[in-house]
Amino acid sequence: MTLYKLTAAQIREKFVSGKLSAEEIVRYFIERAKKFDSQVHGFLKIYEDRALEKAQALDEKKKRGEKLGLLAGVPVALKDNIQIKNEITTCASKFLENYIAPFDASVTNNIEKEDGIIIGKTNLDEFAMGASCEYSAFGPTHNPWNLDYTPGGSSGGSAAVVSARFAPISLGSDTGGSIRQPASFTGIVGFKPTFGRVSRNGLVAFGSSFDQIGPFTNCVEDVAMIMEVLGRPCQNDSTSIQEPAENYLSAIKQSITGKKVGVPWGFIQAQSEEIQTNFNQALKKLTDLGVETVDVDISLQKYAIAVYYILSTAEASTNLSRFDGVRFGKRAKSAKNLTELYNHSRCEGFGAEVKKRILLGTFVLSAGYQDAYYRKAQKVRTLMIEQYKKAFATCDVIALPTTPTTAFEMFSMQDPFKMYLQDACTIGANVAGLPAISVPSGYAENKCPLGLQIVGPQMGDSEVLRFAYHFQKNSGVAGDIPPLFDKEEK
Repeated sequence: MTLYKLTAAQIREKFVSGKLSAEEIVRYFIERAKKFDSQVHGFLKIYEDRALEKAQALDEKKKRGEKLGLLAGVPVALKDNIQIKNEITTCASKFLENYIAPFDASVTNNIEKEDGIIIGKTNLDEFAMGASCEYSAFGPTHNPWNLDYTPGGSSGGSAAVVSARFAPISLGSDTGGSIRQPASFTGIVGFKPTFGRVSRNGLVAFGSSFDQIGPFTNCVEDVAMIMEVLGRPCQNDSTSIQEPAENYLSAIKQSITGKKVGVPWGFIQAQSEEIQTNFNQALKKLTDLGVETVDVDISLQKYAIAVYYILSTAEASTNLSRFDGVRFGKRAKSAKNLTELYNHSRCEGFGAEVKKRILLGTFVLSAGYQDAYYRKAQKVRTLMIEQYKKAFATCDVIALPTTPTTAFEMFSMQDPFKMYLQDACTIGANVAGLPAISVPSGYAENKCPLGLQIVGPQMGDSEVLRFAYHFQKNSGVAGDIPPLFDKEEK
């Protein structure tokens, strides 16, 4: 069997048509992951017994002739900051290495209600803070295209398991580009929906006004399929958009001929020659489809990193204050009083990058600095949102490179500022709450993939997926498999 070459939709069809049982499908992908993931370290935990039990129950459901869900028989992996009841959720941190989730995240419920089968939890930068998946307390994840290179982050594990074909679908979280950047680095599709389109209930919070759960897949059709499952209103999330799920699968196939793509040429010209060349080639494939390009102004994007690292760290400082060694997670044994319990537990439990961001966030919220930093950043954020609205008045979507660099060697980027600049192309969509997708667009000189990013207006998720679908059909790199993992397990 070469199931690893199939899309999620094709796997579902094999199950529904009776060609394969759910148990056979799940066993196949679990065995493949157990065979090859030692090279990648994409998974933190594989739920073999749990997944096989769910698969057997689904096979019985099919035998009874009951209606099957949209994800029937499809294996799905979750980033390990998304809750599964009675399973450990670590956020790749020592602080939570023994924390057992007391409830299911809304996305977990939605997937299992539609007969998807969760097969494991994936690695990430600790508490989703990073752009390389090197900051996990349990070791880094490697890029399936070159094991000496980073897969990007923070959702690097989720990207790697889909790229190496250990699972046809995974979920990540995107706070400043943490789905799109690793999707670009690993040659797959990564989608960040409109803020509020997918429930954050059960996602461990980093930056609450930026965080958004979204999928990784090998094709845009699979993104559309799972978005019909994920993009539903949720009563347990106050920021959830209270509108029914859209029919993305039918929407993406509508023609884009005559549509307009905004291109911020001033921003593009500031990128490296290699990134510009790849972007221009990708844009040519869109114009070949009858799309018109127009110049748009998103010049305030140059402030996006400053705005993001003020606001997101402020929110992180507040969100992570709950990790105090008292109620759950790490509890320092050396503490002799309550103050020491707080201090020692947090010092022992958090890694260096998390501590750095907590300190920065606490600083910008402190007395005397809120006006100078936090409130000013909020005002610039509002200006950026307004500028995007003006841009979308002249075009349907905006096209950008996904990343300012190609994938880089593990532990080669020691300058934290250069690491933060990895988000330069992606942060704008998070600041403004916009839907954005990364689609494979070719390869760099180092043989690692590159991506084209398509950004849409708020609630323009269908339009973004439509452009991405037609681009991928015309790109010539759709569904490429890393040579190291384009092989059958024996």
